[in-house]
Amino acid sequence: MTTMTEASVREFKMPDVGEGLTEAEILKWYVQPGDKVTDGQVVCEVETAKAAVELPIPYDGVVRALHFPEGTTVDVGTSIIAVDVSGGAAPAPEAAPARPEAQPAAEEPKPEGRQPVLVGYGVATTSTKRRPRKGPEVQVEQASAAIQSELNGHGAAPAAPAAPAARTAERPLAKPPVRKLAKDLGVDLTTVTPTGPDGVITREDVHAAAAPQQAPEPVAAPVAAPVPVPTYDTARETRTPVKGVRKATAAAMVGSAFTAPHVTEFVTVDVTRTMKLVEELKQDKEFTGLRVNPLLLIAKALLVAIRRNPDINAAWDEANQEIVVKHYVNLGIAAATPRGLLVPNIKDAQAKTLPQLAESLGELVSTAREGKTSPAAMQGGTVTITNVGVFGVDTGTPILNPGESAILAVGAIKLQPWVHKGKVKPRQVTTLALSFDHRLVDGELGSRVLADIAAILEQPKRLLTWA
Repeated sequence: MTTMTEASVREFKMPDVGEGLTEAEILKWYVQPGDKVTDGQVVCEVETAKAAVELPIPYDGVVRALHFPEGTTVDVGTSIIAVDVSGGAAPAPEAAPARPEAQPAAEEPKPEGRQPVLVGYGVATTSTKRRPRKGPEVQVEQASAAIQSELNGHGAAPAAPAAPAARTAERPLAKPPVRKLAKDLGVDLTTVTPTGPDGVITREDVHAAAAPQQAPEPVAAPVAAPVPVPTYDTARETRTPVKGVRKATAAAMVGSAFTAPHVTEFVTVDVTRTMKLVEELKQDKEFTGLRVNPLLLIAKALLVAIRRNPDINAAWDEANQEIVVKHYVNLGIAAATPRGLLVPNIKDAQAKTLPQLAESLGELVSTAREGKTSPAAMQGGTVTITNVGVFGVDTGTPILNPGESAILAVGAIKLQPWVHKGKVKPRQVTTLALSFDHRLVDGELGSRVLADIAAILEQPKRLLTWA
């Protein structure tokens, strides 16, 4: 019987699809064992702390095994799929790992050992076998028997049984989902007593180790009442694990809020002329097929304000104790998506014409809504706009995107009574809020930037005179 040689099997490891990421969750497999794959073919989709990413395989061959099922979080550098690159066909049934029922009738039944439960796992057909794992009770009995035998041989009195051998000498046996469960519950696997075959730790073992230990019955003196264990109404509550983009966003916002001293300033402005210009641009042939909305002109107003006040476009370098002024603007646009809040940015936005900026904004928003934003698109931002007005909100106090010095919140644009040319008239009005890092942006600079944005939106012809 011919079997595949190990030399022909290539292991594809979980790559670092973003800068410095350490793990990713397998969302979906697009191939199964026995499928043929080609160089560049997407084999799975994974979710990192930044985005969902499709992974292409870097060689041709036949899928031999998928090492982890969907929903498993895998460390970067861990092999996730094995591919036979020998050029042969898919493995024949007889080459598959042997099952217990395939043993010859004349042979005595052998222990089944570890049984695969993950997609693509098989029972290895090799003469090398793992030494049976001994539990603490077996080790105690063997050690005690050995000491008893030796001492009886010399006529000495029996001594106390030896302490259990430490289980930390070997890495505890547990499948990846069980290891993740232990990590989530804060359970050290070296302290768990295994009950599975060959000393394998099961999910039940982890739950048992994580369960609060009952206090012993009081003997004489009364003791304090035990702390009540929190209970949850599973019929009326839903508990969702915090992971992926949501977890990364939460950590980033906490870090930003408690690192950069935030200051937020507000201005309410009449944007009636800006709204008229939006309608005119929609009819302009230069914007045919492009999405034209108030956000486009607000983004352009911010870019002009940054050109007039370049020190606002900076970052605080804590390690070197330096303020880094950036001579380019990677304009971030906060986008609410099914995966959570994403902030992709338009690279070198300051160099784009108005139609180019409109095209970039349209691509950014549509890609984010489809959940296809790449990690690279979310790196290197310098300033951000968050449009809370689309939800009917007047304004807010936004938290800075980590590594940036300013973020502009745009409120809802509404018809309101406004004094215009000495008379109260209904006008299109909105409220802007600018949060900035007070370590490098003082009140004067922040105020000038916000005032410039408001002035442009009130009189959009300043886009020409100030540009």
